[in-house]
Amino acid sequence: MNTFAKVMGAVTASFFLAGTAGAQTTLPGTGKTVHYAQDDSLGGNYVVAQITSQALKKLGYDVRLSTMDTTLFFQAVSQGDMDLATDVTLPQREPGFRAIAQQATLVGDGMIIGGGINGYLVDRKTAVANNITNLQQMKDPKIAGLFGSDGKAEMISCDPAWSCGVVVDYQLDKFGLKQTVKPIRGKYEALMADVVAKVRNGKPAFYYAWSPSWMTNALKPGSDVVWLPTPQDALPPDVPARGSALVKGVVGCAGGADPCRMAMGAWNYDTVANKQFLAGNPAVKALLEQIRFPLSTWSEWEGAISKEGGSVSVVKKLSDAWIASNQSQFDQWVATASKAR
Repeated sequence: MNTFAKVMGAVTASFFLAGTAGAQTTLPGTGKTVHYAQDDSLGGNYVVAQITSQALKKLGYDVRLSTMDTTLFFQAVSQGDMDLATDVTLPQREPGFRAIAQQATLVGDGMIIGGGINGYLVDRKTAVANNITNLQQMKDPKIAGLFGSDGKAEMISCDPAWSCGVVVDYQLDKFGLKQTVKPIRGKYEALMADVVAKVRNGKPAFYYAWSPSWMTNALKPGSDVVWLPTPQDALPPDVPARGSALVKGVVGCAGGADPCRMAMGAWNYDTVANKQFLAGNPAVKALLEQIRFPLSTWSEWEGAISKEGGSVSVVKKLSDAWIASNQSQFDQWVATASKAR
């Protein structure tokens, strides 16, 4: 081979190699870590965290998932120690979020399409036997006494670390129920396990809950329990209302009321992320803006967790099953996010 041919061969090879290298696209998350928090209240939100983590890994990110209370997450995300969480309950957590709004922001429109509901429930047996159709009837010591003693009802409220307890306390005061209703706050899951046992044994029970959740799968509104409509919309001054608390089509509303006035308007699991982190990771922002799930899907997850337990293996099985059944949508989320700049 002459010198000219050797030179041309080398040039051709260099162009070929350059073209090949250019075709190998680096994933947006290569060499980067996402510090991802999930709340310490187990539910379908844990399944979402697994699905989102898998999508982030497809984008090349190393995902470090931690479990912590939302109050601690707010502090961590404002300091840049955590990057994001996809299960911040709003509007209940609005005061805490507002305090860190300079460092963190909301992403997307909430993980539950259409949002969820929350309010007060009693066992259906006692409600039907005593014609209990609204929360205001708890002012009557005879009615309240059915759920406690000495004319005062014991109502299972929220975990001490949860902001929903503030809403409950405010409403009990606003509705004039503090003299006849005693809210019980403790580890919610343990208290609710006792409630489930009571209802299944035909005993009275009064508690605060939300849907979608494992509670409304363990005790189904309409058959096991009923929602008690509240007398009016009422939220603490620092908790914004997301529309009226009147909600249409609520299954199991006492007395068949429709719409049913719940404790507040729709709530949602919202995504909160550190602003600086998002600015440097547009692919993550684009991914989070897409991920949402129907209420029916959340209910299925909550039901499975209620029956099978909330172990890591159960949560992983549910997330893997969802991805397998919705592979094209999952891949589209990742493909769209990978193009973000």
